[in-house]
Amino acid sequence: MASFPHAVNEDAIAPSYLVSELRPPSGPPRGLKSGCEVRAVAWSPDGTFVAWAQGPRGTVRLLPWSPRLNNLPSSSGEVIADGDGAVVEEGDGNDVGNDVGGRTIECGETVWSLALGSPLPGKTSRCINIEFHRFRFDDDALVLATGLASGRIKIWDVYTGKFLLYLMDHTAIVQDLTFAPDGSLMLVSASRDKTLRVWDLKDDGNMVKVLKGHHKWVNASAFSPDASMLCSVGAGKSALLWEMEHFTLLRRLEGHLNDVVACEFSPDGALLATASHDTRCILWDPYTGTAVASFGHLFPAPSPIFAGGANYHWVRAVTFSRDGLHVASLDDDGLLRFWRVGDDSTPVAVANVPNGQCCAFSPNGHVLLAGLQDGGVGVWAAPRDVGPLQHLCRMSLRRVSSTQQVDAMADTLPGKMHRYLTYRSSE
Repeated sequence: MASFPHAVNEDAIAPSYLVSELRPPSGPPRGLKSGCEVRAVAWSPDGTFVAWAQGPRGTVRLLPWSPRLNNLPSSSGEVIADGDGAVVEEGDGNDVGNDVGGRTIECGETVWSLALGSPLPGKTSRCINIEFHRFRFDDDALVLATGLASGRIKIWDVYTGKFLLYLMDHTAIVQDLTFAPDGSLMLVSASRDKTLRVWDLKDDGNMVKVLKGHHKWVNASAFSPDASMLCSVGAGKSALLWEMEHFTLLRRLEGHLNDVVACEFSPDGALLATASHDTRCILWDPYTGTAVASFGHLFPAPSPIFAGGANYHWVRAVTFSRDGLHVASLDDDGLLRFWRVGDDSTPVAVANVPNGQCCAFSPNGHVLLAGLQDGGVGVWAAPRDVGPLQHLCRMSLRRVSSTQQVDAMADTLPGKMHRYLTYRSSE
């Protein structure tokens, strides 16, 4: 079994270099694989804060983030690695021009998931009964949600570290949390109790809806960029797409051969990436439910009957870059792969990331965070190609047009252009 097809020259694949490494001030020695693993990493919507959770320890680290790749912020005593991978000590986090340095939040129990969200001015609650609120969020507020082993969700103010409220209704571990990207502070939680729950933080965290459709654990969920759709994945080989205006199930995406563990929409909403223990990532058209491409991580690919037994080749995470051109995937074989949309033959760049747990692109797409089992977070340089003008035009069109709307113009468009706009062709 190999990580690349036999015809591929591995030396020709560009290496992604380690920009920096975030580590807790009093973390365990490197190599310890239990009790300190980073189960979740997240960026604030504007990219000014990073959060990462050492799950079993019940702690979340919050760090202000500098836009300069090689000048990373830290709190006093935070351990960071420089561009060559050497560990160095940084000073006060206030040096980066942020009013708040790094802080540690103690959640009191094992943290399985987290998310950062901000409100947008004028974005009101969907609840019509809003005469009284215990909490009113300022326009510049930044909120941290943490999903716990007990099934509870704790909400925190990032700038003060103050605990705000509990969300209590799940009966099992909260595997994943995601905020709607429209600034509504709508939060979706995915749990091992086989449900997703929709919470409205602008309405004091009241639960809006319970989404039922999974027959086993729900592992993760992701909003489309306009918050009109939600994808949820879990044990059971399928991904579910929900319409979020009326909270109805749109369709099931069938094609994976093992549990699906991660999902994310492209920045224009025209594609959906899912990652599975069957050693593959699949790109879908969420409007039609058809598979557009598949990124393989094991060659030859396992047959369906053995797809659940390819140990050390499970894909753990997948994430889209903000340029819409690149997808990153993290695999148990110790490689972080950067793929180019439209080319599923080989990755455009790779990095050695042993014991990777989770990953997330920065909002500007310049770097990628990878959470590790030893309690650290690697900061990796991401491909930064300048997208061709035709790709930028495609993204602009697809942000406001569904596949069905593009198909309706098929008679007036050249066939090649129609295929390109629907991601069925790369040129």
